[in-house]
Amino acid sequence: ELLKSSADELYNNEADGVLGNADGKVVLVEFFDFSCGYCHKIYPAIKNVVAKNPDLKVVAKSMTFVAPVSKYAAKAALAAKEQGKFEAVYKGLFEAQGPLTEAKVDEIAVLSGVDLEQMKADMNSPEKALNDMSDLAGKINVTGVPTLVLNGKVVQTLDEAVIQSEIDAARNN
Repeated sequence: ELLKSSADELYNNEADGVLGNADGKVVLVEFFDFSCGYCHKIYPAIKNVVAKNPDLKVVAKSMTFVAPVSKYAAKAALAAKEQGKFEAVYKGLFEAQGPLTEAKVDEIAVLSGVDLEQMKADMNSPEKALNDMSDLAGKINVTGVPTLVLNGKVVQTLDEAVIQSEIDAARNN
């Protein structure tokens, strides 16, 4: 019920980062934190289902509670979105080895083709978006990351096959 009443915020918020097909007919929402170990474990599954499902839109909702650098990374990724580089920075942050630091986030952004000065100038804009994501998570009882929402239901798994099965079921509804 909470998911239904929050559908517009979940699926259609312009401030969110998007992976895959922005106009996809099947929409998977991922609540994650760039500093979360389990989010790093689910990343290959997310990457693979995006690659295998051309009609899939993944709405990326950054949470920022796991580590102090989480907020910096989330703001950087959303600022990179202004340059059309959200997906590249998202992938770079999840493919990075070792713990994230602000310097590593900046380096990943540059390697992703982001104009660093512009990104830093744009990093204050996502503050409201991050607060909205956090408020939505609280409203729909997202208590941990990663949390996936697909077709109006919460899917708690790290298993790519389970995610794919849910995508297939959503496509057939």
